[in-house]
Amino acid sequence: MNLELLQLDIKGAFLYGDLTEEIYMKQPPGFSADNRVCRLKKSIYGLKQAGRIWNQKIDSFLTSQGF
Repeated sequence: MNLELLQLDIKGAFLYGDLTEEIYMKQPPGFSADNRVCRLKKSIYGLKQAGRIWNQKIDSFLTSQGF
């Protein structure tokens, strides 16, 4: 099989990365009246780690598939 990949775009790619460290964020305005925080389990856009986490995820998958 001769496949050629020129470009790949994955919508929401940064949302699939699993966080290994504990990261907390304030709730968005209007979400809740009290001062609670959220512990993130998955990466979100805007995190400094988001690109690195996504790269680790796609790298481990592609390596496991023999690429």
